[in-house]
Amino acid sequence: MAKQRGISGWHSMRKDQLVSALAQPKNDRKSKATMRPDKPESATRRATSKQTADTAAPPKKRLTAVQRRIRKANAQRDRMQDLATDTPNGASSSAERVVLMVRDPYWLHAFWELPTSSVERAKAALAENWHGSRPVLRLLQVTGLSEATRTELVVREIDIHGGVNNWYIDVQDPPASFRVEIGYSTGSGRFYGLARSNCVSTPKSGSPDMIDGNWEDVVKNSDKIYAMSGGYSSSDSGGAELQELLEERLRRPIGSPMVTRFGQGAEAVLGRNEDLMFSVDVEVVVFGVASSGSYVTMSGEPVKLGPGGSFAARMSMPNRRQVIPLVASTRDGVEEQTIILALERNTKFLEPKIREIGQ
Repeated sequence: MAKQRGISGWHSMRKDQLVSALAQPKNDRKSKATMRPDKPESATRRATSKQTADTAAPPKKRLTAVQRRIRKANAQRDRMQDLATDTPNGASSSAERVVLMVRDPYWLHAFWELPTSSVERAKAALAENWHGSRPVLRLLQVTGLSEATRTELVVREIDIHGGVNNWYIDVQDPPASFRVEIGYSTGSGRFYGLARSNCVSTPKSGSPDMIDGNWEDVVKNSDKIYAMSGGYSSSDSGGAELQELLEERLRRPIGSPMVTRFGQGAEAVLGRNEDLMFSVDVEVVVFGVASSGSYVTMSGEPVKLGPGGSFAARMSMPNRRQVIPLVASTRDGVEEQTIILALERNTKFLEPKIREIGQ
């Protein structure tokens, strides 16, 4: 009881002194304990130190295992929800953009840079819905040739997470046009967008516009990626962001040949000291599949079959019409199937045009 009531020096008191101290009001106990004549000096020091220990701040409460797991889960959730991109030195990015690029007919590549302030705005706007929101890439399919007739349909929402700044997106039915929006989606169906990408168009499957499937030659194919991703389109402002992104990564200009090689105004400075040489040739790739073990010829020449009976053959395409027979027969020669390809190349050479300096 003496300890609970904060009586100083109760360890050294006799029974009658302890009873008397307990019976006194609190203020009187403090004053009498201070003025007690028969209390030894050592007991006073012990009482003072004990009182200091008793009145000190309570010890920090240790977290239970469940509380530690909850705190760790909350911290992990916050990291996964934070889409802000930071520079290597820890500073927040100042850019606010998402750029979409074409990899091949069935894959797109999205890259984004978002400052912390953008995420904070989303957090304030969503308010009580923030903790239940999901960071997503919203994929939109674009139809229509002009801005007046263009429509955008939400194809799906792709769950992403913080700690990264790019994402691969699989698409179907090439050729088609797409753009993405990055932001947060709530359980009630509300979407808060942070940035909107440029519009891109995937090439036809098997077309020469396809980029290497392993996405290894970005530097080599950067101008093709730029063109496929809408970089030369004057109707879409996203081309400027794509150009800026590629120039940052490749450390060289992206754009028209004159700008790419020498920069703006180079023609006026350098002048013309060479004639333009330009020629075009065409090759055709014929590919298909036949029964495994069959014999295939093209224009009378045998064609090698690959695994599963697939084959591909290249041939020149002269500037004229030509008929190409392809014949497949069984190994014993009993059954035969013929397919005729009729191809025509019509090349026209226009008059050269010489522009005046400054045009």
